[in-house]
Amino acid sequence: MSAVFGVTVRDHMMIAHSLRGEGFGPAQRLHGATYVVDACFHSTSLDADGVVVDLGRAADELRAVLADMNYRNLDEESAFAGRNTTTEALALVVAERLATRVADGGFGSADHLTRITVTLHESHIASASCELEL
Repeated sequence: MSAVFGVTVRDHMMIAHSLRGEGFGPAQRLHGATYVVDACFHSTSLDADGVVVDLGRAADELRAVLADMNYRNLDEESAFAGRNTTTEALALVVAERLATRVADGGFGSADHLTRITVTLHESHIASASCELEL
């Protein structure tokens, strides 16, 4: 029998953007979005303290990643030039940026982490996720 552990932290961000493509209808015009963002850190083992990741550090790192996008018009951000900032695409960006912070030591010793799942909740009925293997 094997176990898989997950620890989730939550924050939010408010952005403005527009989406390219006829399928987006009125969302092709500049509009705002508020996302509730969950970041789940997965592992098949616990660290020496018996945790997947320190909750405080995880919350701080998620907040820092979201700060780079919060209260910004993503259409004007060079990091998103030429990209549709769909909910799915933003989930990937958040996951990649968190993975970079894991690799850079922002979470302390985190060699045991195996995956990050980021979910952006657009509303109480719609969300999109990205799972990123580490």
